[in-house]
Amino acid sequence: MEPVTLHTARLELSPPAEADIDAIYDACQDPLIQRYTTVPSPYAREHAEGFIAKTRDWWESGSEATWAIQHEGELAGMVGLHRMSAGAGSAEIGYWMTPAFRRGGYLTEACRAVVDFGFSPDGLDLVRISWRAVAGNEGSARLARRIGFRFEGAQRQALVNGAGVRDDGWMAGLLRTDDREPQPWPVLADL
Repeated sequence: MEPVTLHTARLELSPPAEADIDAIYDACQDPLIQRYTTVPSPYAREHAEGFIAKTRDWWESGSEATWAIQHEGELAGMVGLHRMSAGAGSAEIGYWMTPAFRRGGYLTEACRAVVDFGFSPDGLDLVRISWRAVAGNEGSARLARRIGFRFEGAQRQALVNGAGVRDDGWMAGLLRTDDREPQPWPVLADL
């Protein structure tokens, strides 16, 4: 599949490029990104270089669509649709933000654009997008709930991060036909 660039009011979402390597390397030194994602830990510059090559292959094979979130030319984070297969109609969303861009609504804006593209008949024409996160990652859970995901449960020791640490996982899903109003999640106290 050909890479696609998406635009929102404040952001450009484009396939990661060589120009992003240093910013990706710097961002992935963040302990929260290493704790809650599958990036290697410790994270070396070579990992960022390899990531750029992998994202090209993923786009080409149609197995994943990954975007660098750019705000005024600065890397703010990453978002992607993973675990896609031809004709399956489903994918899993994943994301991270650099510390400097957290709590500014940028990731919500980016994820909404990616979900819209995922469900659009002119985009990926998906039927379902799933979400998973380490149990206790309330920031990720609040974002998923905010954009309409429905909590579907927890799985024991289901997730492994880049350091090989195994954790319980929270699961949620969003169907193309769902209304996107936030719903109560039993693992989050407020709505």
